[in-house]
Amino acid sequence: MTAGDVLSLLALLRHAGADVWIGGGWGIDALVGAQTREHRDLDLMHRQDQEATVLAALSREGFAETLDWRPVRFVVTAPDGREIDLHPLVFADDGSAEQAAPEPDRPFAYPASCFVTGTIEGTTVPCLSAAQQVYFHQGYEPSDRDRHDMAQLRRVFGIATHF
Repeated sequence: MTAGDVLSLLALLRHAGADVWIGGGWGIDALVGAQTREHRDLDLMHRQDQEATVLAALSREGFAETLDWRPVRFVVTAPDGREIDLHPLVFADDGSAEQAAPEPDRPFAYPASCFVTGTIEGTTVPCLSAAQQVYFHQGYEPSDRDRHDMAQLRRVFGIATHF
């Protein structure tokens, strides 16, 4: 997944009227303001009530669903192998959101303050905050990519991470 792919997909979804935020590796690179590594996929959070809009727009671009772990997440893949990992969010009136989790009584929390912007190739993009990224990178054995990503947040923001 290239920076150009990410920007094109964001433009497509914005044009369709869907609200999305970048998480994962591309989200960290957006916060940092530069691509720091290769990315195999794109993690997007979206409003659960806009899921049909998101899927219709991506389907027109050739993406098809290849993994269904709803209500937690699902994946769509393009014929050329590009993958988007989609995370449905249910928003509260105060701007915070929740994402279903494998343990139904412990949903993932998204405070309103975690919805921020970053930049990809000089273009402002919606993404998750550094604090939210750190929150989601805990409780599991990190990969080399995870270690790299957390190192970028420490370097740029001077924040503590779990690894």
